[in-house]
Amino acid sequence: MIRLYLFAEGPTEQTFAHQTLGPHLATRGVYLQRPVCIAHRKDKGKVHRGGGRKYLPMRNDIARFLKQEKSREVFFTTMIDLYEICPDCPGFDEAHGLPPRMRVEFLERRWAEDIGDERFLPFIQLHEFEACLFADPSCFSLIYDDSDKQIAALTKIAASCDSPEEIDDGQETAPSKRIIAEFPDYEGVKATFGPQLAGAIGLDAIRAKCPHFSAWLVRLESLGSKP
Repeated sequence: MIRLYLFAEGPTEQTFAHQTLGPHLATRGVYLQRPVCIAHRKDKGKVHRGGGRKYLPMRNDIARFLKQEKSREVFFTTMIDLYEICPDCPGFDEAHGLPPRMRVEFLERRWAEDIGDERFLPFIQLHEFEACLFADPSCFSLIYDDSDKQIAALTKIAASCDSPEEIDDGQETAPSKRIIAEFPDYEGVKATFGPQLAGAIGLDAIRAKCPHFSAWLVRLESLGSKP
């Protein structure tokens, strides 16, 4: 039986993985353990979790799990944002200036090399979780009444890019910031509504519009076919 641990950027990814990714992967023989938020610091013996803002606590967190779970049937992955990724991540300076898809793939390779265990399959989101909601902005009608104008604005943004994953990571123009500009109260409820909306859109629609996400999911699905 293949088991998978997932280290999440925060509660939004944690909930999405639990509610949507887990059941899907189980149909492929890959059983997701309850996702955990990634560590960002350790203070007086207590591990503080959520938001990968420093690399060493993340690395130590992953290494600890790898040491505890030595089976070749146990794998590890992440859902960490490229948006505001910690500058001490391996390859950060070298990746500067690369196109987003190439940059994120380079950082993932360097992260895997630094951990040095083939069971670790890092995934860095382009540029953050909310990009997947641009796969079908009409989903916001499920929670916001009279939202045609706002949905049209988000749809226009999505249409301006080849993929929602290419929506930039500016402080005011990252995917979540663009959603909040149209639906201000989303900021306070995104950990709840974000996973619900992504689940309503569905994995097929998201992966059709988000190739980097899709490639990661294919890689996880393939674990179930390993001898």
